Amino acid sequence: MRHGRRVVITGIGLITPVGVGTELTWGRLLEGRSGLGAITRFDASDFSVQIAGEVSDFDPLQWVAKKEARHMDRFIHFAIAASQMAFEDAGLTDPLPDPERCGTLIGVGLGGLESLEAAASTLASRGPRRLSPFMIPQLIANLAPGQVSMRLGTRGPNLSSVSACATGAHSVGDAARLIAWGDADLMVAGGAEATITPLGIGGFAAMKALSTRNDDPQGASRPFDSARDGFVSSEGAGVVILESLERATARGAKIYAELAGYGQSSDAHHITQPAPDGRGARAAMQLALDDAGLNPSDVDYLNAHGTSTPAGDIAETKAIKSVWGEGASSLWVSSTKSMLGHMLGAAGSVELALCALALKCGAVPPTINLSDPDPECDLDYVAHEARERALRATLSNSFGFGGTNVSLALKAFS
Repeated sequence: MRHGRRVVITGIGLITPVGVGTELTWGRLLEGRSGLGAITRFDASDFSVQIAGEVSDFDPLQWVAKKEARHMDRFIHFAIAASQMAFEDAGLTDPLPDPERCGTLIGVGLGGLESLEAAASTLASRGPRRLSPFMIPQLIANLAPGQVSMRLGTRGPNLSSVSACATGAHSVGDAARLIAWGDADLMVAGGAEATITPLGIGGFAAMKALSTRNDDPQGASRPFDSARDGFVSSEGAGVVILESLERATARGAKIYAELAGYGQSSDAHHITQPAPDGRGARAAMQLALDDAGLNPSDVDYLNAHGTSTPAGDIAETKAIKSVWGEGASSLWVSSTKSMLGHMLGAAGSVELALCALALKCGAVPPTINLSDPDPECDLDYVAHEARERALRATLSNSFGFGGTNVSLALKAFS
């Protein structure tokens, strides 16, 4: 980053619809495997949308005692598990030697809908005296970082960001700035979401934001394809350990990548639709590149927001072309939402982590289901199969309702 200390990624924890764990998620994405399927967490037979990206084979009791787990919403379970994975991946010890210099910033887009729905049902059927004293701590967003902080012993900054589908990216970018500016030396940063509930699916379906391809869940998320009809809602968490370069090198930490640039903007256009010319996305990307000291030609891979919505994919493509100009044709772009669905508040941090893995491994996950590209989406979207090459720098885009935009730039560490 232009101002302050250098920030690096030393640990990654991922819980996604394609797998519980970073290695499993990364391997399956490179194979082009979809994690989308029929909804099983509730009876969706009366809903117009009956598909989602659920996290299967997840047992919160691997990370949380049974008595405590009952008093937490699912998004908190995800946050704790992903953070513990990242903590261990970074080779950190408990207790931390300098806990006051270590913080937690985990964002959540919508909070505990499952707990909210259950409490509303209790209130309606049994009255206010039967509400649980744990109801509020179960569902408020900042209990994700709060619970993580208590478990990992981080006593520095402890907060939660909320910016719709840009939440996870804002969380990582803001955490990096805390380190760059000297307010912390280490941050546990990312996003979590668990909104595959009647309210979550029903609300997005009422907006006509979701794909209704119920007979083909794995083919439903198809960014940049002419037949796309909306995104597929999914759940999970992505957490990274950010450290100052000085701290990471002093303890001999493994370094995935340097988080070098952070750009933010607003479309100032519409509550849900992007600016058609992509002006906000363009501004965020350019600011991230400037912050990182990169030219567009230095970037080899861009993980697109790429939600599979008709307007969003076109606007993002226009924005990329306006920043890269003639060089856009040589840029590799892919949308991992084609396999993961849209993890909402967790999407940005998961995709940022995937960019770090791409830099470390020299591999780029594909965009699946891109069988008939939209004529207005004419970039190289790494269709169908993963590719390999040494990467110098990557960019991760995240855009949210309300016109909020974030881009994060990573550099290969050397």
